[in-house]
Amino acid sequence: MRPRDFGRGQKFDELLRCFSCDRHRLPGVQSKANRVAFVEQIVESMRRIEFIKAIAKRGISDLRADPSSDLFDPIKAAILHKRRAHIDEAFWLVFLSVHFGKHKRAGWRLVRDVYGSLGADVPWDWARTSSNPRAFRQWLAKSETILKGADGIARHFGNHRKYQSLDAGSPSGTGAAIESYVKWVRPPRTHEIFIEESQKETGENPRKLFDYLYRSMSEVMSFGRMAKFDYLTMIGKLELAPIEPGSTYLEGSTGPLAGARLLFSGNKAAHLSRQDLDSRSVELGDALGLGMQAMEDALCNWQKSPAKFVAFRG
Repeated sequence: MRPRDFGRGQKFDELLRCFSCDRHRLPGVQSKANRVAFVEQIVESMRRIEFIKAIAKRGISDLRADPSSDLFDPIKAAILHKRRAHIDEAFWLVFLSVHFGKHKRAGWRLVRDVYGSLGADVPWDWARTSSNPRAFRQWLAKSETILKGADGIARHFGNHRKYQSLDAGSPSGTGAAIESYVKWVRPPRTHEIFIEESQKETGENPRKLFDYLYRSMSEVMSFGRMAKFDYLTMIGKLELAPIEPGSTYLEGSTGPLAGARLLFSGNKAAHLSRQDLDSRSVELGDALGLGMQAMEDALCNWQKSPAKFVAFRG
């Protein structure tokens, strides 16, 4: 743990022990090694969230939004577009960043070349794609071989999306994902109007609004539990919508569910209901002063190496 985070880590350690004594036992962190590793994962998760909020306040080069540049970064591009009141484009870039993900070696190259239409003068921005998603699918079908590396350039989905397909025509491929996302937003309705209409259904509670959008996003092809959670939490962090998760959304998860079972029972395979584990995770998160994104991320990464902290990326 970095020296500047030591005080924060000590506080979490104390709160965990108090919670285990006074509220619910935490067998998974009874040993000092496990508790230290879990605390470090909590701090690491918080730092990742804080980093996004920090870069949203910094100066950002215009090249970050230029798909012809090696500096292209869809998250920083989304921040730039938000600053310029191009809200639809900001939402769109966040969606693309989650759909394609960032690869350890290839970085954002795949999303960069799809968004940038492989160097064409007109990118597949929100206005162009949403007005004619079928044309995008036709372009994707023609470009698939190149996007898969026929030109000698390595392009890959990120680790969390490694089983995703570039296929333009299949029901679960990239073509279907893009078209179904457009249908979810329903242009000419804008993303902002979509959020406003959703607020009328839920009220202005950030957690209820998050849940409403999470449930409705099942319409987007290939966007399972993790992709929906990642997309919506990023939208919240960038303040594109007033939302935050009110639970860890364990249903349909693997890593976070195993982490919750280990934490609350001492066994990854324990037969505890997802609903009960989610409820306890929320209670613990509130006791620690921790948002549910940090809790979900910490549980997922901690269970991979419970007794020794390992920094997991991607």
